[in-house]
Amino acid sequence: MFTNSLVTLLLTLTLSAASPLPPFSDASGLPSLSDADVTPDRLSALSPITLQVAKRLNNTGSANIVKFDQARARATKLRSRHTHGAGFAPASSSAGKAINVDATDQTVSYVVDVTIGNPPTLYHLLVDTGSSNTWIGANTEYIPTFSSRPTGKVVSVTYGSGAFIGQEYIDTITLANGLTIPNQSIGVASFAEGFEGVDGILGIGPTDLTVGSLVDSPTESIPTVTDNAYNMQLLDHKEIGISFQPTQELAQKNGELTFGGVDQSKFVGELAYVPLTTTSPASEFVGYDQSIMYGEQNILNTTAGILDTGTTLILIATDAFQEYQAATGAVPDDATGLLSITAAQYDKLKPLRFIIGGINYDLSPNAQIWPRALNTVIDGTPDGIYLIVADLGSESKQGLDFINGMSFLERFYATYDIGNNQVGLAKTEYTYAQTN
Repeated sequence: MFTNSLVTLLLTLTLSAASPLPPFSDASGLPSLSDADVTPDRLSALSPITLQVAKRLNNTGSANIVKFDQARARATKLRSRHTHGAGFAPASSSAGKAINVDATDQTVSYVVDVTIGNPPTLYHLLVDTGSSNTWIGANTEYIPTFSSRPTGKVVSVTYGSGAFIGQEYIDTITLANGLTIPNQSIGVASFAEGFEGVDGILGIGPTDLTVGSLVDSPTESIPTVTDNAYNMQLLDHKEIGISFQPTQELAQKNGELTFGGVDQSKFVGELAYVPLTTTSPASEFVGYDQSIMYGEQNILNTTAGILDTGTTLILIATDAFQEYQAATGAVPDDATGLLSITAAQYDKLKPLRFIIGGINYDLSPNAQIWPRALNTVIDGTPDGIYLIVADLGSESKQGLDFINGMSFLERFYATYDIGNNQVGLAKTEYTYAQTN
């Protein structure tokens, strides 16, 4: 057993040629993570990390991505204690050893390869901070082995994009060399829908999100893989570092998850921490408080929302979305489901500012658009310009007024510090990259 270890699940990136669009210039009034922080000397100090990974982008059309994200948002709210009272409904950093595993981007989520059983079987699982059950069987069949033990309990989880129901097993799961967790609860689906091309989910959100997933034990929680790895002293800290990068190709290395701490080579400067929000229902997830400005125009007052690896876009409350659309002059695009702008409107785009803990985390104009190299994959035109901000589907002041998905995480490093009930954010070398 490796004790006091830092375990890293990695996806790295090789960028294609940079976009010819004009560079972003910062003009913030609050303390900002400025471009001056990203110096050649600082970037050259970043340690290179290499592993064999690939990005998958399903050609399902961006309208499906928008609908997926909105459906997931609705299910997220329904899953909270705020809606269901006592308990959930079935889910309608430091020194140590770094361990790398393969992972793949599925557009709406990220995928990691794990093995389960002895002898082991390989499974491709979506990585999800918005849920906490780990389950398999959507595609690859689960084959019980010497390490498998059925509990006789039925487990069921409903997501915005699908669902599964099946039996709970206790088995050995290996996330990477050196991170093998015996006696981990897993769901084995007898029925699953909405998970084409993957085998299930690796849930790394708050443990309480598992409450209600055991059909006959609705008040019982299930320890997550992070819980068990930490309790086994495989990890120094109960923390997950999250690093992703803008992607330009259908098959591309593009991110990293670090269990037990953070990967300091993946961000610039210091992490700035904010406490997890106490506002429900965002408080049931990886939630925190922020406000949003478009340039100098306030479009969303300080409110609670969540960080979510299972969401592709950035979703904001309907009233804030309408202000953003009006300010940018964007129009809905029927083919993609996203907002569309002209080249002239792009030239006039202002930074979209997420103010978190008194610090501006600015999305440059380039960071606000879908990668144009992938336009045709989402049924867009090759020269179209599509915004990655979408309507959450509910007005603000509802307790969960934004979801910062992968489009946000591709520009900022994040850490979910479970042990200290906080979220940390930092700038990366890709924050102002002109790649889209």
